[in-house]
Amino acid sequence: MSKYNKQIAVTVLASSLLLSGCGLFNAEEASKEIDPPQDVKITEEGTKVETENVKSEQAEETITSQLYLIDKSGFVVPYSMNLPKTDSVAKQSLEYLVEGGPVSNMLPNGFKAVLPADTQVLGVNIKDGTAVADFSKEFNNYKKEDEAKILQAITWTLTQFDNVEKVKIWVNGHEQKEMPVNSTPIQDGVSREDGINHDSTDVVDITNTKPLTVYYMAESDGQQYYVPVTKRISNEETDPIVSAVNELTEGPSPSLGLMSDFQDGVELLSAPKYEDGKVTLDFNESIFGSFDEEQKIISSDVLNALVLTLTEQEGIESVAVTVNGKAELINENGEKLTEPVTRPAKVNTGSF
Repeated sequence: MSKYNKQIAVTVLASSLLLSGCGLFNAEEASKEIDPPQDVKITEEGTKVETENVKSEQAEETITSQLYLIDKSGFVVPYSMNLPKTDSVAKQSLEYLVEGGPVSNMLPNGFKAVLPADTQVLGVNIKDGTAVADFSKEFNNYKKEDEAKILQAITWTLTQFDNVEKVKIWVNGHEQKEMPVNSTPIQDGVSREDGINHDSTDVVDITNTKPLTVYYMAESDGQQYYVPVTKRISNEETDPIVSAVNELTEGPSPSLGLMSDFQDGVELLSAPKYEDGKVTLDFNESIFGSFDEEQKIISSDVLNALVLTLTEQEGIESVAVTVNGKAELINENGEKLTEPVTRPAKVNTGSF
């Protein structure tokens, strides 16, 4: 997994302004603060009189956390939320995964929390790259068919932090070598390399394959958002960057019900160039899709999918795109893409 900037951020990174397609990297939406409480006065007669919102210093201080929730199709999906500032951000992020917990009134339409109701997060201890998440006994109250999604949501939520590479699960202070209901192995910890939303469609011999995570799109209530999917590719494929681009251009398996904005005929014209964390991809004109090639406009959805997918890989921090060797491209907002694009601090921020 790459060492991209997974840190909690109070503001949107400047580079994320280049990724503002479909409302999901929308800086205005993403930067909305949690509404502060109303200032309520009680008169001598006992009548409540609500005055204007009081934005106390505490109410204004929020941090952005990426929570992995379940969408209406059952996919584990990242969703960026502004949460009250705290010194225990890892513990807080898990508390916002509990059904019926503080996240309840903040969920997008069709999304739900993943941890069983009444689950208490007893603590999160991070040491040597491993986060040990300790839950109360209510954690065990889930259906076996939800087990993989729960483990993925916990793992991907915690590994957004730079100092977490893998995750272990404890229940009431006792280490779990496997998940408690359906015995999914945990052993020495689970990482992003174990994947998310697994798709093994058309895979005959899984032993001769390796995992690769790519980002496709889903839609809910007219809003599009990004879904990570771990596919299986042949062990004979030696360049993970080329493999990722090929999977994106091929598109998702029809059975998944997901989408891709890559048009037919998109091809890399040369091998990807990698230097100091930046990968440069040179495409043919088909990368412009439905846009006028003379305007050199690249779809935000295409660019977003490339950046999200490739920055999951070890060592890749940014992505630059050229067409026929030229870098004179602009995004849908008419902004010139003069710099490589880094992974945004906020992913999926719309109200779906």
